[in-house]
Amino acid sequence: MSLERIRNFSIIAHIDHGKSTLADRILELTHTVSKREMRDQLLDSMELERERGITIKAQAVRVEWKGHQLNLIDTPGHVDFSYEVSRSLAACEGALLVVDAAQGVEAQTLANAYLAIENDLEIVPVLNKIDLPQARPDEIASEVADLVGDDASSVIRISAKTGEGVAEILDAAIELISPPSGEPTAPARALVFDSSYDQYRGVIAFVRVVDGVFQSGAGLRAMAAETTFEAEELGFFSPERTASETLAAGEVGYVVTGLKDVRRLRVGDTLTTVERPATEPLPGYKDVKPMVFSGLFPTDSDDYPELRDALERLQLNDAALSFEPETSTALGFGFRCGFLGLLHLEIVRERLERESDLDLIVTAPTVAYVATTKTGEKVEVHKPTDMPLDALSIEEPYIRATIIVPKEYVGSMMELAQDRRGTFGHMEYLSEERVLLTYDLPLAEIVFDFYDQLKSRTRGYASFDYELIGFQEGELVRLDVLLGGDTVDALSLIVHKDRAYGRGKALVERLRKEIPRQMFDVPVQAAIGSRVISRETVKAKRKDVLSKCYGGDVTRKRKLIEKQKAGKKRMRQVGSVEVPQEAFLAVLNLNENGK
Repeated sequence: MSLERIRNFSIIAHIDHGKSTLADRILELTHTVSKREMRDQLLDSMELERERGITIKAQAVRVEWKGHQLNLIDTPGHVDFSYEVSRSLAACEGALLVVDAAQGVEAQTLANAYLAIENDLEIVPVLNKIDLPQARPDEIASEVADLVGDDASSVIRISAKTGEGVAEILDAAIELISPPSGEPTAPARALVFDSSYDQYRGVIAFVRVVDGVFQSGAGLRAMAAETTFEAEELGFFSPERTASETLAAGEVGYVVTGLKDVRRLRVGDTLTTVERPATEPLPGYKDVKPMVFSGLFPTDSDDYPELRDALERLQLNDAALSFEPETSTALGFGFRCGFLGLLHLEIVRERLERESDLDLIVTAPTVAYVATTKTGEKVEVHKPTDMPLDALSIEEPYIRATIIVPKEYVGSMMELAQDRRGTFGHMEYLSEERVLLTYDLPLAEIVFDFYDQLKSRTRGYASFDYELIGFQEGELVRLDVLLGGDTVDALSLIVHKDRAYGRGKALVERLRKEIPRQMFDVPVQAAIGSRVISRETVKAKRKDVLSKCYGGDVTRKRKLIEKQKAGKKRMRQVGSVEVPQEAFLAVLNLNENGK
């Protein structure tokens, strides 16, 4: 098909504003999927996505409308998966910006709109859920128009649930979004914007062809990895993989590479042909920087090789995941992994456990700190046990948070942000009822339960987005946990000096309840350096050695108790404490007030 008749666009929106439902209606309207095969959230192919009702992976699909080929990419809405959105936008010329007619413009709506503008895409504003009784179409349409710098009358009003107005969207996409630019006769080049792994067919690359034509069975080369392979199969998504003989300039599809080593092809690489290679690769993606670090350890140490293979396969499908080997005295061999946020961590853990049948222990998440040693050297620290005890200064990452909230909850949000060491930026009224707040906050303060607190304090009406702005020096200390006098490295934390006592006290109280009783007393201590700041004791189990004494002289009873006491003392000298998984989860469930 000629370039003039191709349109590539993404659907972007805040979480739960109806992207996947709109994609379902487009598939129905264009007869890409029959009514018999249709189901809700059709493009959300992962069981986890369907359970949670959220999109985790961007999904591409090709549909035909009025003689045009439309390549549509449904993207996630949560801030933790914004990297998926940025990669999808790089493969498109336009974007449908979907806004809920009842909720209005949210924080992630702003972030995604700015992302589309940065990529120089044509934005088609769409107002969804106009059939809801609480919808405010006129008011929200003017909000959306202000955001994209257009007139309120240009905002397309639809109901993705009923299908009203969906045909108008497709017409607008053809009319407003420009066709892809590229040279059909130039040497073939395609951008790998995503990939997955099939145990029978190897690595499957999802590509956007920019120049030239790719033929099935032709020899291909990845320009950055310098890997050569044969295109075993080419095709497009409709929405299942559909084989075709060629993929031409402007089209979006997949290439079955047959590569079994997942490290030989990476997202962002440029594919070209061996026979007529391109000289210049396409601009790839900038490496994403992990925000949150956590250790993943198999409960059975024999599963370590399986965990490594599972992480490599998952990294192919999730380019934002990073990992490196780590050893813990408490947990054995595992991996220190980098994530974009807590939801990302949770999804990765669940995918590993489900897809690879692994049982994992997750350590408390931390952020990356920069410590300055006595020699003046700056060291990046990803886990508390690597923090030098003699560090002259410690810098922590800061984020700029954008919070959109109804005006009656502004005071509650300001209180929450200030409790988390936030610095006020500015406040702006988006409408009579909705207020935009910006705060600079330490990333460590939002890692644990900030989002939960934000939602509970505003009855779910607040929305939240953030971006990393750099590092600032802070009064931070390393808080260690000792069991029976031995440091448990997996339970260590880096906390602000003013919060150390509260966190330490709450942690040892929680651990006292979680650690099973032994035959001897187990002291649980929280310490900063050599100074213990809090202590609890897990009391020993006591066998009733006097149960066989029916009366008799007291000296006989005392003798039995003294004998038991000596045995417990000897046992304590050689006894080791088994720490259950619940103890590690206890660290995750502590909030900043230590409760």
